[in-house]
Amino acid sequence: MMEKKRVSPMGVLVFTAALLAATSSSADDSKGTFADEFEMACPDDHFKTSEDGQIWHLSLDKDAGCGFQTKERYRFGWFSMKLKLVGGDSAGVVTAYYVGSYNKQKLKLELSFLLWLRLKCFLQMCTENGAGPERDELDFEFLGNRSGQPYLIQTNVYKNGTGNREMRHILWFDPTEEFHTYSILWNDHQIVFYVDKVPIRVYRNADKANNFFPNEKPMYLFSSIWNADDWATRGGLEKTNWTKAPFVSSYKDFSVEACQWEDPYPKCVSTTTEHWWDQYEAWHLSDSQKKDYAWVQRNLVIYDYCKDKERFPTLPWECSLSPWD
Repeated sequence: MMEKKRVSPMGVLVFTAALLAATSSSADDSKGTFADEFEMACPDDHFKTSEDGQIWHLSLDKDAGCGFQTKERYRFGWFSMKLKLVGGDSAGVVTAYYVGSYNKQKLKLELSFLLWLRLKCFLQMCTENGAGPERDELDFEFLGNRSGQPYLIQTNVYKNGTGNREMRHILWFDPTEEFHTYSILWNDHQIVFYVDKVPIRVYRNADKANNFFPNEKPMYLFSSIWNADDWATRGGLEKTNWTKAPFVSSYKDFSVEACQWEDPYPKCVSTTTEHWWDQYEAWHLSDSQKKDYAWVQRNLVIYDYCKDKERFPTLPWECSLSPWD
């Protein structure tokens, strides 16, 4: 999730993807119903599905928000979902998709009354110890905007509770008009955030122990929508217009090819290169991906913590790792 200190005052819809550490046989491609894959944490009237159960609609109003998490934990793999974001005046609203170490009790707590008052929608991965001091997390976060203003997407990476690794991008399309695909590739060599298969961020690992690359803990996949008008749009200057509620974000086509965690340790606790997402080709960007990535860097990057020397007089060590290697 977005760090509040020294974050530039612009609204960003963050699609959070924090990949969960799981080590077992790779899971098959899954495209089940919501009930097959996820557990919900919100009032029944804030969550709806299509008749076939394949499209999920989460809503936020002044009383409550909504969220869900996968039933399984993972370590390394490919995680993907299609989202259609809140349209119109969504200032203060955050939609997110993330992977991380949160557990079910944490999710329920986040979606309790105190955080119903913060309109944030997540899609992220996170490890099991919630928002505690030791969590790992990969975030795609989308922050709402005033009508007519472009959406921004923010990504962040946490290891052992330390984040402050934000990047922000503009998008080359309107994410409220139709569904678009947001994905994360996670192995022991790199984390890559994709939008419609275009790599927008590469986060590399080092060849020695470090305190910045999450690669040890199993994680769940999460999404939620809640109010964050204290910071989400223009640094909190734009407040949520509750007359526009309910705010609805939609999800479909969840797909995971990953190492599913099995206690105490799954078979894939170590890198085995048995699966495509853990083979040499997935350790680096391909030549065509490098071309797309270069275009993104030239045209779409709004903020990169590795270039913020006012915030970091000494840049974090991982900023020296090249995404082109």
